Amino acid sequence: MKLISWNVNGLRACLNKGWMDYFQAQDADIFCIQETKMQPGQVELELPGYTQYWHSAVKKGYSGTAVFTKIQPLRVAYDIGKPEHQGEGRAITLEFADFYLVNVYVPNAQRGLARLDYRLQWEADFRAYVQALDAQKPVIICGDMNVAHTEIDLKNPKSNVNNAGFSPQERAQMTALLDAGFVDSFRYLYPDVTGAYSWWSYMFNARANNAGWRIDYFLVSKRLAERIEDSQIHAQVMGSDHCPVVLEINL
Repeated sequence: MKLISWNVNGLRACLNKGWMDYFQAQDADIFCIQETKMQPGQVELELPGYTQYWHSAVKKGYSGTAVFTKIQPLRVAYDIGKPEHQGEGRAITLEFADFYLVNVYVPNAQRGLARLDYRLQWEADFRAYVQALDAQKPVIICGDMNVAHTEIDLKNPKSNVNNAGFSPQERAQMTALLDAGFVDSFRYLYPDVTGAYSWWSYMFNARANNAGWRIDYFLVSKRLAERIEDSQIHAQVMGSDHCPVVLEINL
């Protein structure tokens, strides 16, 4: 089974930069996107063979997630079960016969860590949510998790300590999520690989210099770890400040 996740940083813009060519060439079983920045009806995608699930933010041009799947889910749920986290379109859960898929766009702590308190509460509630799913059947979590977990996951760790996405608090939350029963699929296969990033700032020629961060993930329940066949970062694919990440898994 092939799953793809991509923060498109505005789907309408990404559609003009080759998104459909990539989508069709990859022929994924499930394709998840984050930061759609769209309201219902703003784009009509023709994706033969796929069922589409959209979750938009109330605020126009902000956040939003979507899942396109060849495999019909048993059930679909939106958000993470807490009313205080509704309205930003940050999570879609699809239940299949043998696993859950959670497509997520984790809140950014923002400049100066202005939204860190909310982010930490969201993390705690999200962890409880996926643990409850994991108690029923295995879980695959994908999306922009807005954190570089360890120093190997970004180009310039020393200068980014206490910046959003690399604060000790956010990194600790990722550690807690993994400790709660999940595996980072990329590091499971490639524990020591450096220079593997999924996001680059638009400033300072960051992408040309590969001065990036790995903040887009596929996490899987530990009992699925041995089923991982590959976990890829398609850094050559343009169209967004993020690139797609890919999970191939034997389910």
